[in-house]
Amino acid sequence: MLTRRQAIAASVLSAIFAAAPSGAQEQPKDKLKVIASFSILGDLVKNVGGDRVEVATLVGPNGNAHVYAPSPADAKRVADAKLVFVNGLGFEGWLERLVKASGTKAPVIVATRGIKPRERADGHGRDHGQADPHAWQSVANAKIYVGNIRDALIAADPAGKGAYEANAAAYLAKLDALEREVREMIAKIPADRRKLITSHDAFGYFEAAYGIAFIAPQGVSTEAEASARDVAAIIAQVKKQKIAAVFLENVTDPRLVEQIARETGAKIGGTLYSDALTDGKGDATTYIDLIRHNLKQLATALMS
Repeated sequence: MLTRRQAIAASVLSAIFAAAPSGAQEQPKDKLKVIASFSILGDLVKNVGGDRVEVATLVGPNGNAHVYAPSPADAKRVADAKLVFVNGLGFEGWLERLVKASGTKAPVIVATRGIKPRERADGHGRDHGQADPHAWQSVANAKIYVGNIRDALIAADPAGKGAYEANAAAYLAKLDALEREVREMIAKIPADRRKLITSHDAFGYFEAAYGIAFIAPQGVSTEAEASARDVAAIIAQVKKQKIAAVFLENVTDPRLVEQIARETGAKIGGTLYSDALTDGKGDATTYIDLIRHNLKQLATALMS
């Protein structure tokens, strides 16, 4: 028979367990192991997955996914994953070989599913037939990424449905606020100054969404080098249109942009983050930080 003190203690413990939120009882013993192909996508997955997922990123901070060479360690990580998140649209040309070599049975989730690809055209309007993979440069597209990530995580871990939905909703609210911030800042830049030069054609979705014209000597991939003819044409265009600024990128060789700046007199407006986040010492350790950093760089250079 329980003493009165023991009975009271048992009653208190029962009340505590009864009052505990159901989600607390659903926390997995082992986190869901997932792979993200590159750092920006990894950040989106972390925001939706929260405490229920363990995210490993193949192409890390300041890494260039266009020219990445996977290692045997990458194949092992892919083999151990329960989900593999990729950008798609031809961004990870090495991914299919890596997945095959790993022997993984994990579903490969294309985060850009449902996004209308932008086709890159040259200065004469000719379609190159090459999809632009940099869809995350539009915040509206990033919201589609988030929805695809949420749905894939729920399918892989149904017990976490409530957590994934709550995390996604909270993050989507932040992206809504971010998009308002972008539009308000761009509206302050005079229309005739909304032109600039970058290293490669990574900002087409930003251009289409927000009305800033980006001119790049390289195409949508940094694998192909710009021709002398292309560079000469851009130099002539900068001089003719009096383009105010050229920008470096954290994943490309700066020498080409520096050459254009020297030959045109255009100022270097700073560094834009296109295909990768920075490490912990940089200005863009998250996707939201990346967009805000780029926005500040653009506004400072184009309004001064």
